[in-house]
Amino acid sequence: MYVPEPERRPLRVGTIVWGLVLAALGGLFLTVQLTGIRLDAGMVLLGVLIGAGAALVIGGLISVLGRGRSRTP
Repeated sequence: MYVPEPERRPLRVGTIVWGLVLAALGGLFLTVQLTGIRLDAGMVLLGVLIGAGAALVIGGLISVLGRGRSRTP
């Protein structure tokens, strides 16, 4: 009996970036709690958001450019 293989969907850049943001914030929170280091929450949030925004833009550009090259005329 033939069972069709499920369609594989590509990974989404946004999902990966936001997962990394959450992992980074969790790791930062754990480090602060374990070591007692004091950080400025506003500056940390600003840095994380700038990094996430840059990663989303770069990932989107790479995705668009990669898709353009794989098309056959």
